[in-house]
Formats: sequence, structure tokens, C-alpha cells
Amino acid sequence: MPKVVFIALLASLSGAQAEEAFVTNQLSDDLTVVDLATQKPVATIPIGGKPAGIAVSHDGRFAYVTSPDAKAVTLVDASARKVVGRVEVGGGPLGIAVAPDGATVYVADWYAAAVRVIDAREQRVVASLAVGASPSGLAVTPDGRLLLSADRDDDSVSISDISAHERRGVVKVGTRPFGVTIDAEGKRAYTANVGSNDVSVIDILTAHEIGRVHVGLRPYAVALAQGRGFVTDQYDGKVSVFDLATLQPVKRITVGDYPEGIEATADGKRIVVANWESNTLTMIDAAELNVVGEVKVGDGPRAFGAFLRRTE
Repeated sequence: MPKVVFIALLASLSGAQAEEAFVTNQLSDDLTVVDLATQKPVATIPIGGKPAGIAVSHDGRFAYVTSPDAKAVTLVDASARKVVGRVEVGGGPLGIAVAPDGATVYVADWYAAAVRVIDAREQRVVASLAVGASPSGLAVTPDGRLLLSADRDDDSVSISDISAHERRGVVKVGTRPFGVTIDAEGKRAYTANVGSNDVSVIDILTAHEIGRVHVGLRPYAVALAQGRGFVTDQYDGKVSVFDLATLQPVKRITVGDYPEGIEATADGKRIVVANWESNTLTMIDAAELNVVGEVKVGDGPRAFGAFLRRTE
């Protein structure tokens, strides 16, 4: 077999072509970069301040990291593997999201019932959006018009108009929502409800909860792929899988201890899970629903947010 063909075959078998994971390690105060094709760490970047939230820009140029203890957001050049900026945001920064055009970054302030708006070019806070109590996960619709925040202590999700800097809707969901994920069409959102052990399904246009899916103990975040939802159940060490059309359970997959961050690769073939207590990433085949790899990372990986980066 010619060498070029052999290399192409290996890439197709890996299911994670030219993609990397940027994993926030809260206890070791750093960021581990993992090549998903080889399933090996390729860099460690010091961050500080107990990093938790992460958002990689859509063009893959930058990763934005929240550090609750430092009350700051760190800007990382993803290709150069180095810190290139830092924005003091105050309060308790946790969840974070980047607008599709990369111009604006949104940071949930856990203590202030607000989302800070950062101008990415100027690297400074330019506005704030009022949301519910203890906002955690954030997500922006694909068209860049709406921002959703999971407001944990209000048991609700806020839907804000980005251009108007105004909250336009509040959706009551399960108890203590944490991670929130929007589908590729921008029609539905899914929030993991830590306190009620379920996932709320939200119709974004009408701002209503349209379904509820029972999952495992202490669900943290949701990923979407292959017509299915994948939910990290922290206390069970498992990922619950459900059908997006019927909202019926499909399977539960054993991963590492205390899984938290979860995201699907761009091709939808793999689900990547950060396991807080195991200090690992688990790779799941999204079609076959089995574990296909594990990678050691730093201490206390959270990877809360959009932590995968396409490199080509």
C-alpha cells in the first residue's frame, strides 16, 4: 500500500481528523492540548486562577479561558500554544461563549446575575447583560443573534437579544440547570439540570420547554451528534444517550470518574468527555456507542464549554 494512502486510511479510522481538545485543568491551573487523531497530549499551557470554562473561536485561532479565582479571562493563541492576553472581568467568571464571527466573547458572572460582553479585538469588557441568578453555561445561536444562559439558581434559561443587549425571554426548566447546548439549526436548546437529574428541551423561537429527558445523577452538560444527545452524569461516571426525535433513552456508557465537559467532534463521529476525578479524556464512538480511547490530561479537567478545535 502506498504511504500516502496508508496515512489517509489511519486518519479516517481515527474518526477525529485534524482536531484538538483544549482541556481546562482546574486543579493543576493549566490547559492541556490533545491531538484527537493520535489521542496524545501535545502541549501544556499555564493559565492560573483555577481555569474552568473554555470557548474556542469558530475559526480556531483563539481559545478563551475563564479563571474564577483570578476573576479573569485568558486569551490563548491556539496555534502558537501561548497566552497572548488577559481581561479582568471581576465577579465569578465561569461559562463562556464566542460569537460566530469571533468579534465578541460572552462570560457568565456567577455572582452578579449578569453576562459580561468582551470586545475580542480590544480585549476589554464593553457591556453587561442582565440574566438570572448564578448563570453558568452559555451558548450563542448559529446566526449570532441570540445568547442563551443557564441560570442555575433561578431554575431557568435566559434568552437574550445580542444586538439590543436585552433579555427577551425566560424559560423555566428543571432544577439547577448548568450546561446549555444549541443544535446546528438554532431551533432547539438542551440544558443539563444538575438538581433534577434530567435534560430540558427548549424551543428557542417560542421560548418554551417542550420536553424533559430523565438521565443519571448530577448531569453537567450535553453534546449532540448522530441524532442523539449525550449527557455527562457526574455522580454515576457515565454518559446517558437519548434519541433527539423521540426523547427516549438509548444507552448509558461508562466513562471516567466524575465526567463534566463533553463535546462532539466536527464530523459527529466522536464524543469527547473530560473526567474530573480520573484526570482523563474519554473518546466515544457516536454511532457504535462504545468507548474507543482514553487520554491522560492534567489535574481536575473540566473543559466546560466549546473545547474542540479544528486545525484545518
